[in-house]
Amino acid sequence: MDRSTWRASIGGGTLLGDVTKRLHENGGRAMAHGTCPQVGIGGHATIGGLGPSSRLWGSALDHVVEVEVVLANSSVVRASEKKNADIFWALKGAGASFGIITEFVVRTQAEPPKSTLYSYGIQAGNAKDKANAFKKWQKLISKPNLSRKFASQFIMTELGVTVTGTYFGPQDEFDQLDIASQLPNADQSVVVLDNWLGVVGHWAEDIALELLGGIQSHFYAKSLAYTKKDLLSDAAVDKLFQYIDTVDKGTLAWFLIWDLEGGAINDYAPDATAYGHRDALFYHQAYAVNLFGQVNDKIRNFLTGLNKIVTDSVGHDMGAYAGYVDRALGDDGPSKYWGKNLPKLQRIKAAVDPKDVFHNPQSVKLTA
Repeated sequence: MDRSTWRASIGGGTLLGDVTKRLHENGGRAMAHGTCPQVGIGGHATIGGLGPSSRLWGSALDHVVEVEVVLANSSVVRASEKKNADIFWALKGAGASFGIITEFVVRTQAEPPKSTLYSYGIQAGNAKDKANAFKKWQKLISKPNLSRKFASQFIMTELGVTVTGTYFGPQDEFDQLDIASQLPNADQSVVVLDNWLGVVGHWAEDIALELLGGIQSHFYAKSLAYTKKDLLSDAAVDKLFQYIDTVDKGTLAWFLIWDLEGGAINDYAPDATAYGHRDALFYHQAYAVNLFGQVNDKIRNFLTGLNKIVTDSVGHDMGAYAGYVDRALGDDGPSKYWGKNLPKLQRIKAAVDPKDVFHNPQSVKLTA
């Protein structure tokens, strides 16, 4: 930690749980990142790195100001906006296609002195009730003046529906938002913490991570990026939740998370970094797990059908988050992950990795 600039140097193999702990121990500092402590910063901060504090501070990759990276020709270089700028641009959103980052230098933030953690267990027993709950949540999170201190998720599992999140401020400020009155009848839980490690630890206890965090398993995941123009109509929401209620999912271990983004993430121009979804208001991420064997066709069809209802309702293809690996996207994957930034990524790829050393099934491909 450089205490004059509050910039931290972090090894590329460091897990997010350790990032949180070490930043805390070195000046009470923090950065935006996701909720799973087992994830490594090396992948997280080169894909996007979205989490509860991203509306307030930006994505994880928005914190990165410099890196040390091993390139395809085996050279080790520093990259920033002033040095090897094209490489730096590409690493901030499509890092796995360009090199191995051994060190990140990141800007940090002072830990919020108080955070209010909230959860509303929605009493919705059928598809209609669940759909109505989602409609209210979507109306709430799409308000143009919604505080950036407010983070929120709509989570649905076999067990029910929950709206949960964090307000990065004291409870009296949170109470002024009057969230409870804007949601259906719910079992409300509000906890105020003045310990940042406690706040981040609470995130790691959410229902999805309790089900799957750190457990090796066969799973399938899909995602969609919703812009302000992609809000679902009431009819589309009804159709979606009726489908979820009746389809054979192939497993009981599934969950859907609609995750509010926007805020500081959207402050950057679409081409400021390789990350391709600066206009995303929220994402959905859908996971289904087979704890007893390979992912089967029922599981794949469940998630594919879910995404199709959404894209059909908005009338166009939607982007996907590169952190939710989806092999079924095939050759369309890169364009859904990086959008209009893909041609520039391909030009940089040809210059720094002409033999496609850094390759995976959905990496940035060399042009023909």
